[in-house]
Amino acid sequence: MQARPTWVIGAGGLLGRAVVRELESRKTPVLTSKISWADPEAALREFRLGAEELRIAAASGPWTIAWCAGAGVTGTSQAALDAELSLFSRALGVFEETLCADGDGRMGAMFLASSAGGVYAGSSTPPFTEESPVQPLAPYGFAKLKAEAAVTDFAKRTAVRTLIGRVSNLYGPGQNLRKPQGLISVFAKAHLTGAPVSVYVSLDTLRDYLFVDDASRLVSDGIGRLGLPDVLPGETIVKILASQRADTIGNLIGACRAIFKRRPLIILGASPFAKAQAHDLRLRSVVWPELDEHPVTPLAVGINYTVQEVQRLAVSGKL
Repeated sequence: MQARPTWVIGAGGLLGRAVVRELESRKTPVLTSKISWADPEAALREFRLGAEELRIAAASGPWTIAWCAGAGVTGTSQAALDAELSLFSRALGVFEETLCADGDGRMGAMFLASSAGGVYAGSSTPPFTEESPVQPLAPYGFAKLKAEAAVTDFAKRTAVRTLIGRVSNLYGPGQNLRKPQGLISVFAKAHLTGAPVSVYVSLDTLRDYLFVDDASRLVSDGIGRLGLPDVLPGETIVKILASQRADTIGNLIGACRAIFKRRPLIILGASPFAKAQAHDLRLRSVVWPELDEHPVTPLAVGINYTVQEVQRLAVSGKL
């Protein structure tokens, strides 16, 4: 049976790198591309080139695109989010032209990484499932819903089977320490530099922390699940990708204290972005529950892996 080549877009990011590792461990042919994100016209040329390479690699057989890219965070400006969404929509048009002509979309599958925290931030009655009404509180969450709608329309037009993964709070080795997100990585960096960490939400705030290797397994399993006969051409499946356990910020600080052998220096402050942060973001997936049967990485173990990576960066002068 022909292997399904998978093009991972965003392979330089936290999730994308882990998905590449996971797929390669499964002997899946993986393609990656260096995308000029700051230059939309250059990026579109690179998308077209990557799509052509995927079409050739598939050799008239099945193919997959795993979109793991996304630079936006809760505090990202509306203009930057609009530009990111515009490029994503135009990329979908390139994929349609290059890979889906004459009904070839039926051979394709696509994964889109979305944000559970972004789309459920204003929702009520946790834990939130795929059946819960979505209610973003920030432009970031609304942008994620627009991207979900764009890929759903793309699937309907092209018959590409599509999985939207609403990812919980992702963490682990490889997180971009320059981005204002990833509290665990921020704690790890602060531990090594001695800098304080500003926390803008109450310490009883509940979050679902998902270790990146667990996330990459869920993504890879989900991509494989798209190929089963019960998923129809053009269908879009939405699944929450989460540990499905909740920890408070206080619990997180306690786990860091046990690993650091001292309490992180915390400064409780205020931020205009705090109003976009939900107090309780417990998550539970009811879609394809068989994908969630694997054990998840314990929080303390995942934090320790993250600290070790930050220590390596510090030693190499890259922190």
